[in-house]
Amino acid sequence: MDLKKIASTLLSSDSISELSNVTGSSKSDVKKVLSSAIPALLNGANSQANDKNTTESFTKALSDHAKDDTSNLASFLGNVDLADGAKIVTHLLGSGKSDVTKSVSKETGVSSKNTNQILSAVAPLLMSLLGKQADEDDDKESGVGALFSSLLDNVDIGDIIGGLTSTNTSTGTAKKKKKKTGKKESSNSGIGSIVSGLLGKLLK
Repeated sequence: MDLKKIASTLLSSDSISELSNVTGSSKSDVKKVLSSAIPALLNGANSQANDKNTTESFTKALSDHAKDDTSNLASFLGNVDLADGAKIVTHLLGSGKSDVTKSVSKETGVSSKNTNQILSAVAPLLMSLLGKQADEDDDKESGVGALFSSLLDNVDIGDIIGGLTSTNTSTGTAKKKKKKTGKKESSNSGIGSIVSGLLGKLLK
């Protein structure tokens, strides 16, 4: 599963531009919210994939969303169902949704209302991308839970996002090989510095 490819799509200019149109938030605010919230959403997906009570339904949801046509991001996001997206966010973040939203809002300076709208708008795209990547992965016998665990254990999400959002691409490249430490790291803009300690408590 290629996490960098997923993050690159979510943070692409096409995605950010259309999400801005759909939610009425500025492109800058959309980018800040996505950069801050993506790790929480992915950790939530990992929890769903590895919880025996949700694995089956989550796997089916991934399979269903994998069928979505995302070849034209503007078209896909322009027709996104915000109500469905809100439900996805609730499933991914569970009881920690309110705390994560408040944390992202505080970190980015974007209102909680706009933060929720942005997350609701991007959630269907995230599920579609995760579903497609899961389908493409060759090692399907180990199950979707193992795929997510392996993905998140060996890749530093914050480093990838920091590299994609930073103007200094060489810095992002140099940091890719480092494993997650659970510590908050700084970046030029502060966008890539996720409150990983908080997320670790909220998303088990």
